[in-house]
Formats: sequence, structure tokens, C-alpha cells
Amino acid sequence: MSTSAIRWLMTAPDAPLTAVEFDVLPPPPGEAVVEIAGCGVCHTDLGFYYDGVRTNHALPLALGHEISGRVIAAGEGASEWVGKTVIVPAVIPCGECDACRRGKFTICPNQKMPGNDIQGGFASHITVPAYGLCPVDTDALAAAGLTLADVSVLADAITTPYQAALQAEIGEGDVAIVIGVGGVGGYAAQIAAALGATVVAIDVDAAKLDAIAQFGPVLTLNARDFDGRALKKEIQGFAKREGLKPTEWKIFECSGTAAGQMTAYGLLNHGATLCVVGFTMDKVEIRLSNLMAFHARALGNWGCPPELYPGALDLVLSGKVKVAPFVAQHPLADINEIFRAVHAGEFTRRAVLVP
Repeated sequence: MSTSAIRWLMTAPDAPLTAVEFDVLPPPPGEAVVEIAGCGVCHTDLGFYYDGVRTNHALPLALGHEISGRVIAAGEGASEWVGKTVIVPAVIPCGECDACRRGKFTICPNQKMPGNDIQGGFASHITVPAYGLCPVDTDALAAAGLTLADVSVLADAITTPYQAALQAEIGEGDVAIVIGVGGVGGYAAQIAAALGATVVAIDVDAAKLDAIAQFGPVLTLNARDFDGRALKKEIQGFAKREGLKPTEWKIFECSGTAAGQMTAYGLLNHGATLCVVGFTMDKVEIRLSNLMAFHARALGNWGCPPELYPGALDLVLSGKVKVAPFVAQHPLADINEIFRAVHAGEFTRRAVLVP
């Protein structure tokens, strides 16, 4: 077995990513070497690369945290993973600390995020803790018309809104409002619908609204057509006409923009749950007293506990959440051009880089 591998390193913000060889073997105890099938390009990667968001690991660093592949080697205590096809969690908890023992995996102080805390997935191989790896049945993938590279996006774009939906206790009869339906938000809309909610999709991009319209949302609204009050009134009217709950809306802010966050906060009603899924460095000015007056709640959503990955994967394999229409594979060697195009908003599908 060759021990030579390649990763594409970020050496400085907005500097060309460069390919370097590294030795992938042997893996340390408890860790696994994954031959990468695909790695999705997330806007978090672009935040590190273009916007000056700091990585926890010093540069140079390979970005990328939406990873799928096959385990080709493992250290002591992880040999059972060799030969298995897997999805690597975007946030890997240690499984041993006090937070993990209490089931608080997303706040594990020892967590490792590929492309942030450790070398990431824009590479031919990656070495990661074996704890939390999600096995993937390749026969089930084929039956669903998917490749292993396609489901790399499960590691963040799908599992993060899935965790958010479960945390918000989405269920039959709920009104779920998703702000920003490109990428993560598109999957949030599908997941909410799969869990029984009536979904309202909001975006400023008509093409994104059109793309998601047949995959879950019952109502799509372009935020450019309404001010804040009018948007809320439009949804209230829709809920009344359809006999839906006038209160307790589940609101998912997935745009990762200040405008999206302001829109989401403005939609709070009595008993509402605001799920903050998208990330932005921008600041917003809000009146926190609205949470008090509406007896509402706001929930953060960082990553997804590995134990929830199989449930999210089941939604994909069953066809309740569609992946194929929303991803497109590109050669890893084109990473610099792909980053530029994604940053410029030229793609309607999530780019998956394939070594």
C-alpha cells in the first residue's frame, strides 16, 4: 500500500491553495486513515479562506469538513473500521470528557473539526479519530441512486439542520419557516417536511426558491418583495387559510447573513423557537425583550452529535431528503477555481471535490 497522499493547503487568506505530498501512515492509536471519496465545499470554508475567520489549527492547513470515504488503515483499538465506507463527522467529540458522558457532544471541549482543528478533507486521504464514524451501506447508496462522494455533504449540510430540527422538536402540525434555502437551508426545508411540518421557504434568490419548491416547502416567499411586517403578515394569513398553528412557529435561520438573522428574529411569535443554523461575522441589533414577551426561545446549533448521523442518513437513503439534485462533483485539482466560483455565487448546487 502506498503511503503517499496529497492535500491542498491554505497558506494565507485568499492565497492560492497549493498541493503538497504527505505520509499518511501509520495512524495513531484510536485513529483511522480514510481514503477520501468526496469533500463538500461549505461556506464555512470560504469564511476561513476569504473573510479572515481564524482556524484553530495554525496555517498551513487543508480545509474541508464534509468528508466521505473508505477506511484503509487504523491504529490500535480501531481495526474494526478497516475496509468500511464511512462519513466523517464534521465535529468529532472525544467521547470521554464530562460533557460527552452527559450526552453534550456538541460542546465537547476536546472536539476536533477537520479543516479547523486538524488537517481537513480537501485531500486524497485524512487521518481522523475513529470515534463517531458513520458507516455507509454502499448497496443502499446505489439503490438510492447516490455515490459515496454525494453523501459527503451529510457531514454538515444535512446533519446540522437535522440536529436543529430535532432540538426544536419539529413534528406533525408545526409551521417551519426556513430563511435561506441554498445549501444547508435547502436541506433544512426537506428535513422539516419529512418530520411532518408545513414548510415556508424564504430567500432573496428566486432561483433558489424555484429549486427547492418541489422538495418540501408548501409556500415560497422572496424576501425582496416584503418588508418585515408584511412578511410576517403574509405567513400569518397563509397559516390561517390552511388551518395551521397561529403560534409556536419553528424558525430556521440558515442564510448566515445579518439580514437573514433580522428577518428570522422579526418572525418570532408566541411560543416560537428560533434556530440559528447559519453563521456570519456581522453583528445585528435586536430587542431581546421580544423573547420574554413572546415566551419564545433561541437555540444555537453547532455541528451534530455522531449518534444522530444514522438517522439523517436514513432520511437520505429512504428518499425523504433528496441529495442528487443539489450536489455536483468536481475534480479536487480544480479547487482554486471552484472556491472562486462558489464565492462568486456561480453555482446553484453544492460543490463536492473528488480526488
